[in-house]
Amino acid sequence: MRIDKLLGNMGYGTRKEIKGLVKQGAVSVNGERVRQSSINIDPDEDEVSVWGEIVEYRQHIYLMMNKPGDVVSATKDENQETVIDLLEWEDAVREPFPVGRLDKDTEGLLLLMTDGKLSHALMSPKKHIEKEYEARLAEPLAEGAVQAFADGIELADGHQSEPAKLEVKEEGSEPVIKVVLTEGKYHQVKRMVAAVGNKVIELRRVRIGPLWLDEDLDPGEYRDLSEEELEQLEHALYYQE
Repeated sequence: MRIDKLLGNMGYGTRKEIKGLVKQGAVSVNGERVRQSSINIDPDEDEVSVWGEIVEYRQHIYLMMNKPGDVVSATKDENQETVIDLLEWEDAVREPFPVGRLDKDTEGLLLLMTDGKLSHALMSPKKHIEKEYEARLAEPLAEGAVQAFADGIELADGHQSEPAKLEVKEEGSEPVIKVVLTEGKYHQVKRMVAAVGNKVIELRRVRIGPLWLDEDLDPGEYRDLSEEELEQLEHALYYQE
């Protein structure tokens, strides 16, 4: 890999800006000052530093965010704040993208990454990756709602949803339910709840496959996925029975 490409991927600037850093003597490989920004290196073997600070190269970044409400799950939007706007510069410059989407007013677990292959696998209906949500409803569930979800519900547009798990977590005038889906149609939880005569007031995603939302993350905060979490994802995707 060219050193200017590596440094560009890690947020050190444009190719022209990196060429300037090289001319200033700021870039070294294995302790030796680099003279040209076009040299090739091995990111796994060579130690690169800028102004004496070692560059820890990562081919991809994988982030877990606790998405707040009123923020859109998109990379760009001219009129509204996006989840990318919540990232620190060194992460935003890598240009990660949301894995699937959460509605603007839906909160909770959102993955962002630069790995298109893994993102595609997570969203593929063939993989049957579970997504778990908690929802506060306008009123108690009607009798038969749990079985209706288990059988699969025909939505207003005629789509026949896959069977889903529905469980009441909190009773009351505004009960809280748990919903587990293996597909991700537009506004699916809200539409399924509407199909059984109710309405979602608040919605939060808490799990994708084996990954649970880190409850230490406040709305709008995020962190890198751990190596263990990445291994769990890969196992869920590629080693299913």
